[in-house]
Amino acid sequence: MTAPSLQEWLSRGAYHDINGHQVFVIDEGQQNPETIAVLHGYPSSSYDYFRVLPIWAKKYRVIVHDHLGLGLSDKPEHYSYSLIEQAEIALQLWQQLGLQRVHLIGHDYGTSVATELIARANQGYEPIELQSITLGNGSMLIEMSQLLFTQKLLKHDFWGPILASLSNRAIFVNSFHKLWADKSKIDYSEFDTLWQMLTYNDGRKVLPRVTKYIEERKKFWHRWIGGLQQTDKHINLIWADKDPVAIVAMAYRLEKLIPSNSLEILENIGHYPMLESPEIYANAVVKAINS
Repeated sequence: MTAPSLQEWLSRGAYHDINGHQVFVIDEGQQNPETIAVLHGYPSSSYDYFRVLPIWAKKYRVIVHDHLGLGLSDKPEHYSYSLIEQAEIALQLWQQLGLQRVHLIGHDYGTSVATELIARANQGYEPIELQSITLGNGSMLIEMSQLLFTQKLLKHDFWGPILASLSNRAIFVNSFHKLWADKSKIDYSEFDTLWQMLTYNDGRKVLPRVTKYIEERKKFWHRWIGGLQQTDKHINLIWADKDPVAIVAMAYRLEKLIPSNSLEILENIGHYPMLESPEIYANAVVKAINS
């Protein structure tokens, strides 16, 4: 499959106004109640899923939006970029799209947005029914995360804006290159488009603020990991085992912490299984949803 360009991806989606901000949304597949709603990772976008969309779309309606500050969505300079607000945007978007229930998929950054939704559901607030929940390769257990050097700098109050202003495609590619287990599967045209999306709408300016999500994972640890420990929902864990950041040891720790869960390890795959091994990842998700 040829990687779509930024303009081609833009033409496949649409913008929705959520609280005065334009949120970019891909909405494809079967128009039926069986809907997969995706919460993508950092610092990428809905584009992560272009290879798995055709597989899921054969049976499901698939909705994946760009979080504010990332991808093709708005990147307001004066905004908190809290994961709590990202969860609220997701809920409002899904309600605007008329959804009543979803199969929730969270990857990387998106796993913490998902755990905020789980925490709310535990408190009796579940405006969109979470039919199933599948999480993977996200540093929810932030104390175990092996953060990249660039992530550590970007979240720093002083160095973050400096690094963001100096960042370029070469730095970006070098960081992303480390996240693939099988380097032969890297398509550098994908990296080009991901970089273009990251910098779209002057994205470098807000990247340090977006990166503060790492601190929220510490601040709200008991709310979000506690939510996973308290939920009566079954949690599907799908984890690529060669992730250098969200290491596979996290998956085994989560398996022990979550009362009802199933864990599938994807062997010899890096941080972005949906790009590196799309068929394996897509089929694992479908299997989890139907289990």
